[in-house]
Amino acid sequence: MSALDFVAIGHVTLDRFGDEVRPGGAALYAAVTADRLGLSAGILTSHADDFPLDFVPPGIEVVSVPAPATTVFEHAWTDGDRALRVLSAAVPLGEADVPEDWRDAGLVLLAPVMNEVDARLAAAFADASVAAEAQGWLRGLARDGAVRTVRWEAATRALRTLQALFLSASDVRGQESAMTEWVQRVPIAVVTAGSLGALLYVNGDRYEVRPRRALEVDPTGAGDVFAATFLARYLYDADPWAAAEAATCAASLSVEGVGWSAVPDAAGLEAALKAYRRAA
Repeated sequence: MSALDFVAIGHVTLDRFGDEVRPGGAALYAAVTADRLGLSAGILTSHADDFPLDFVPPGIEVVSVPAPATTVFEHAWTDGDRALRVLSAAVPLGEADVPEDWRDAGLVLLAPVMNEVDARLAAAFADASVAAEAQGWLRGLARDGAVRTVRWEAATRALRTLQALFLSASDVRGQESAMTEWVQRVPIAVVTAGSLGALLYVNGDRYEVRPRRALEVDPTGAGDVFAATFLARYLYDADPWAAAEAATCAASLSVEGVGWSAVPDAAGLEAALKAYRRAA
């Protein structure tokens, strides 16, 4: 059996938006993106029996660590800012949970949502390009389950093993000085800022990535789409600037539908990318 092209590691979730409940999680959005772009994709995750695996596209392999509960987030919006509350959580994920036949994957994205992914997992993939979305390592819980930003205490250790790091401006609010240090410690880093575009760091040098205009319907998962697209394109031609442009287009397309319904396939991404470059 050939190795997977792309492995995403993190909890799948049940996301509550008022009375509506949707499957989600950074790893799921990232794997869906990789799958639509033509990569063979897998998810290493943990959840209980109430997670609807039938919603996961059939081309994506899922390895699940059993848990007494599924990670559940309650989403609310106040003045344009998202507030999250954790209602339950599945079990942590470590190196021992990685299937042997997944250890030869080409791309690995550590995609924690709530400190559930051990950064030392990167060592399980000796030949892979390993990247991470740090949002889940920057989250802590108040007593009522409300998510708040915390310091990334294990940053120095985690960054030693990463080829790329993805953050959002909201993740690092109040920790900008620490972020400046983090992006110097990895070959490639990206800080996304939604409709304002992104900042790309290549070997510590900073470049601005202009946004693509979009009609936003649902921003959930846009950062995960960005990260997966960036990695897929970078694998293709090793050009971080081209990868950032493609990721910007994919993420902006994804917000134009609910959930992952508008995540583009390869052809849709190419069309958007050509239009984006013509408008430069």
